[in-house]
Amino acid sequence: MWAQQGDTPGAGLAWDWVQIGSGVLAMANPMCVVTNLRLVGERGEVLSVNEAALYYNRMVCALPWQDEVWRLLKAA
Repeated sequence: MWAQQGDTPGAGLAWDWVQIGSGVLAMANPMCVVTNLRLVGERGEVLSVNEAALYYNRMVCALPWQDEVWRLLKAA
C-alpha cells in the first residue's frame, strides 16, 4: 500500500506483488489496483475502472515501492 498522509483525508493505492526472479518484483495483477482515487477525463467525466487502470499502473510504476519491499524483506 502507498498512501499520502497529512491533515486532510488521504489518498492511497494498494496492489499485490510477486517476486518473479532473483531481485525482481512485479505487480501480481496490473488490473487490480485498489484505491480511493477517482480519475476524471478531459470533459470532467469519471473514468471507468478499465479506463483508469492505465493511469493507476503508471502511478505504481513511478513509485519506489520495490526498494521499500526489498528493505523490509531483508530486515525480516
